[in-house]
Amino acid sequence: MNAARAPRRAFDRDEALEVALREFWLHGYETTSVASLTRAMGINPPSLYAAFGDKRQLFSEVVQRYAQTHGSYGTRALAEPTARGAVETLLRLAAAEYTDPTHPPGCLVINGATNCTPAAEDVKAELRAFREGTKHALKEKIHADIDAGRLPEGTDAGALATFYAAVIQGMSTQACDGVGREDLERVAKTALDAWPTHTPHEA
Repeated sequence: MNAARAPRRAFDRDEALEVALREFWLHGYETTSVASLTRAMGINPPSLYAAFGDKRQLFSEVVQRYAQTHGSYGTRALAEPTARGAVETLLRLAAAEYTDPTHPPGCLVINGATNCTPAAEDVKAELRAFREGTKHALKEKIHADIDAGRLPEGTDAGALATFYAAVIQGMSTQACDGVGREDLERVAKTALDAWPTHTPHEA
């Protein structure tokens, strides 16, 4: 009589996805292999493919999960009623999130494809679209504040949004280099000092 076939090993999909998120966050898209993913997730390659598709599909799902969890600070900041409030909240939350010791440093959306070859250009484009979406939303809030008279009429909304996007990207890199939350909060405060204000004759 044949021995009964062993039952297929079950795993928690959400837990496995979170583990994959951390692997991509730590090592980046291209240097994270299927072998390292399955080893960390505690599953075999066929189980990974059955649950998530290929590595590329898994990465896209990871990015969506990141945006809804660890990376949700951008959405929360943009919910502020003014551009100034949005920028202040964005910088403050980024300083805390990028240095949180419970997960890898920095930002997955900023650092996840920094060392990719041309073969992963679509991965770069996916992450770039997330960053550009945040920058565009901030630019729109700045335009609204100009129209409402909260910012000087001649304010360059595009340049201002790009400036703060660059600060955020720099904060992520600094966090990956080991800079702590207190130092990043000082960076945030210095960046906020550059926020345009009305001159006395405009007030």
